[in-house]
Amino acid sequence: MAARPVLAQVRPPEAVTAEQARRVLLRLQGLADAPAKSSARAVAALVDRLGYVQVDSINVLERAHHLILGTRLDGYRHGHLSHALENSRTLFEHWTHDACAIPTRWYPHWKHRFERFDERVKRNAWWQGRFKGKPDVTLRRVLARIGREGPLRARDFEPPQPREKGGWWEWHPEKAALEHLWRRGDLAISRRERFEKVYDLSERVHPAHHAADRPPHDELVEWACREAIDRIGIGTATEIAHFFNAISIADARAWLEQTTRDGKLVRVVVSPERASGKPAAGFALPNWRALAGETVADRIRLLAPFDPVIRERARMERLFGFDYRFEAFVPAAKRQYGYYVLPMLWGDRLIGRIDLKHDRETGQLVTVGCWWEAARRRNGLSRCVRHTPPTRAIASALERSLARLSSQLGAT
Repeated sequence: MAARPVLAQVRPPEAVTAEQARRVLLRLQGLADAPAKSSARAVAALVDRLGYVQVDSINVLERAHHLILGTRLDGYRHGHLSHALENSRTLFEHWTHDACAIPTRWYPHWKHRFERFDERVKRNAWWQGRFKGKPDVTLRRVLARIGREGPLRARDFEPPQPREKGGWWEWHPEKAALEHLWRRGDLAISRRERFEKVYDLSERVHPAHHAADRPPHDELVEWACREAIDRIGIGTATEIAHFFNAISIADARAWLEQTTRDGKLVRVVVSPERASGKPAAGFALPNWRALAGETVADRIRLLAPFDPVIRERARMERLFGFDYRFEAFVPAAKRQYGYYVLPMLWGDRLIGRIDLKHDRETGQLVTVGCWWEAARRRNGLSRCVRHTPPTRAIASALERSLARLSSQLGAT
């Protein structure tokens, strides 16, 4: 009688609490440790640790990239980031889900994105409309001029004829060409002047990485999944795919399944923070329990709206039980809280939110509003109330956090 085949045993998923999962995330994303001393080298190392730092233009308080870095580094200054981007070139600026500062050693993987963007633009009516029906002519002219003259800004390209003032996206053909050529990899951002991009040929800005071959697709998937799971510790296939926005969810799921079968990851089910939430099936690093150690609880961290810990809003709600919406683009009358509201992290919990602005005329850091998550819950939803801090320890921690931010801004 023939022997029956032995079926491989499938291990049941490990149970992870929301508290454990968020502690893993905070530790890997640099928010469980005391802030390190800042320098250009420390900034480059931190961006490598985080995976990227989103670059954003809103400056009512401070630009998001500076807030993200300043939350994790003591003595952070703008020049530390600009040195890494513009001098040592250990970082470069391009897109993940949005414009970000990214470790330059990963530049070859962006060549897949360059090609995808170029193909997408050719089929996009909005982009084609910017070029007035002559995209190839405009692209060649802009590229040739930068090749001759060196780094240029959009304002260095005068529109071919006077035009009416339009909105933010009413770009003239040359501005659209610069963005197109940057997004498809012909140009790179050489530096910024008062936050305005200065473009140059990629072969002059990142010569070695520009000349490198594009990795094959399977290497792209391996890189995107491995680097993502190493930086968040626990995640779903969707969260892994969305981390760099470089691969499909199907590619991420296939890699995660195979890597789990190889014993390099484990299956988990993460319980939600709120009783009304749904458990999430996902994957984790084998050492996730060790990473879920104690977090630093004697300080309040003010998180920028685009901090990588809270960028995935569904994960944020699941792990922290915290509803958050960025309301800068919401009409003032319809805002629930404020224009530029920062969640407040205390240990491993989000305990409130604060609306801040930097009044540059008076040199003051101004608190527009402050709300604290109430301890009582109704129907699984936390209430947010506007009153004094719940404890003296938290009040003192907030004072220290605001003083630290004021010092970073050069404000009182």
